[in-house]
Amino acid sequence: MLAKVYSGALIGVDAVFVEVEVNSGERGEPRVFMVGLPDAAVKESQDRVSSALSNSGYSMPQTKTTINLAPGDIRKEGPIYDLPIALGILSSTGQISEGALNSFIIAGELALSGELRGICGGVSLALLARRKKLRGVILPKDSAMEAALVEGVEVFAADNIRQVVDFLNGKIEIAPVKISDSPCSKKVFVGGLDFADVKGQYQVRRAVEVAVAGGHNLLMVGPPGSGKSMIAKRIPSIMPIPTLEEFLEILGIYSAAGLSRGAEARAFCRPFRAPHHTISDIGLIGGGSVPKPGEISLAHNGVLFLDELPEFKRSALEVMRQPLEDGVVSISRSAGKIKVPCNFMLVAAMNPCPCGYFGDPRGKCRCTPMQISRYRSKISGPLLDRIDIHVEAPAIGLNELGSSSKGESSEEIRKRVYAAREIQARRFAGSGVRDNSSMTSAQIKKYCALDDARRAMLASAMEQLNLSARAWDRILKVARTVADLDASETVKPHHLLEAINYRSLDRNS
Repeated sequence: MLAKVYSGALIGVDAVFVEVEVNSGERGEPRVFMVGLPDAAVKESQDRVSSALSNSGYSMPQTKTTINLAPGDIRKEGPIYDLPIALGILSSTGQISEGALNSFIIAGELALSGELRGICGGVSLALLARRKKLRGVILPKDSAMEAALVEGVEVFAADNIRQVVDFLNGKIEIAPVKISDSPCSKKVFVGGLDFADVKGQYQVRRAVEVAVAGGHNLLMVGPPGSGKSMIAKRIPSIMPIPTLEEFLEILGIYSAAGLSRGAEARAFCRPFRAPHHTISDIGLIGGGSVPKPGEISLAHNGVLFLDELPEFKRSALEVMRQPLEDGVVSISRSAGKIKVPCNFMLVAAMNPCPCGYFGDPRGKCRCTPMQISRYRSKISGPLLDRIDIHVEAPAIGLNELGSSSKGESSEEIRKRVYAAREIQARRFAGSGVRDNSSMTSAQIKKYCALDDARRAMLASAMEQLNLSARAWDRILKVARTVADLDASETVKPHHLLEAINYRSLDRNS
């Protein structure tokens, strides 16, 4: 008897439709044959399925059984097909009501006892069910908690295969998981960190506020102990709460990468990723023999913090240039080509010189001009071009460190950021642009228009400070954000001057 069960295969972070066809009762040796380009983990599923069915009180067919995973030109990977294969076997032998499986996409790994274990890609499978206009998905409980955020489909969570079979046969009812029941729906700010804990550094705090308000990339330059990392870790606390659509993108990437069980990924917040400078190109960008998302994709709709920026491998930094522009990274491997979203805010930090104390009034730096130049040249001009704001973070004085007064809280800063973002949302409505940092050339001319006097001011500043030509549009974008924070219709001289001040590392010698 032939049975069909619907499941899915992950291609990058997206799921494609897979039909699990099981035909039992064939003449021949009582064996199970599996076809459809399965990998080793999928081939092993027949042993897990056999034990799980036996320990759950069901029987395997005593005839030749063929299992086909269609379409046959897509490689099937991982243990997510255990549950659909087991249900297909039960349906082909009449142990599940015919037609009960046709309304669901089903996936899950089976323990030998018949218990269900979490899988990667639950969110992507729920989105696939919605696209296919099916009733919903049946998943292990852990994966179902994430998938429940997808609207328009019912998500059923199960603990073991017997529970699934009884549900499909109408013996028990399983209530769909509600969005409110999912721990992923809890809106929090990562780590509960607050800008009120930051001592001094008012110029850096202002630069961070401008960067977040306009979605600009940011580079902080300062000696060790000036608070660069401390400030960077608090940036998500002033970013807008993601929309449901944005969070599903975040959760889908984490789920596809097998990181969906992490506490950070489960909270309804923007991600903060801080890879070590020894990370490989593949670890940063993504890839591998089976392409997986890298750190830049795990930071999608959030923050990617690169501390000690010049210490990262030059090759790793250079391959980030195109993704920074496009918001998407393309990964080509022998297993196939995938595109993964990576629209993130880049926050980087570096010392002003190899020893870290160049410009320190206490006079500790012993680096030669050649060493300083070589150190800074590790960051290429094209990469620096994609960082809108450069700000210096000087050493903190003892008086500031010993002060008991607290700085402005994240909540207060966040209110101003929200107001500026709302202005940009109205300005770019329907254009596909979300913030000032993503403005096109035409939009810069329209929304950052300068009169003759302000244009002359900018031209004079660029000449006197010896700024490179690429700084022109960057300054205008940042000036537009500063104006938005002031709720100003036009870019005024003091907005322009503040933006010019944020191009310290773009000055030619």
